[in-house]
Amino acid sequence: MKKYLEIAKIVSVHGIRGEVNVQAWCDSPADLVKLKRLYSKDGSKAYDIERARPKGENMAILKIRGIETPEAAQTLRNTVLFADREDMPLPEGVYFIADLIGLEAVTEGGESLGVITDVIGGSSANDVYEITRGDKKFYIPAIPSVVLKTDVAGGKMTVYPMEGLFDEN
Repeated sequence: MKKYLEIAKIVSVHGIRGEVNVQAWCDSPADLVKLKRLYSKDGSKAYDIERARPKGENMAILKIRGIETPEAAQTLRNTVLFADREDMPLPEGVYFIADLIGLEAVTEGGESLGVITDVIGGSSANDVYEITRGDKKFYIPAIPSVVLKTDVAGGKMTVYPMEGLFDEN
């Protein structure tokens, strides 16, 4: 599992005090603004957050310690920000998308159905997992009757292949 998870991208300068507009890549900007420290991809650079507030549906405004002018803020434009997974505890049975991508989807009998290559969410009542097998893509609803077990450490997700879900026609 990755220690650092992509969470946002600095897209522009905000105002004259060195604040930046950040596109939130997490469930909500409210989740992003709770964090007091963000990182570079490998964690070698830390960005201490002095203050933060949500801005609309998928944006936030951050004030990063040491960035005091619009010019300094501009140098951070297009920087991807990462969160330490330890700063973002999840309830039991909830997973980061980054941990689901790459899991092998298997039946209860151990037959491989493919690899999870995407998680599609947002518009329906539940997420949908894209499973790729060769050059074919299949889609399963992320509901308890289909997703039976998720073993991130073991690299597998056990699914019930409802009739028709994995037909290659």
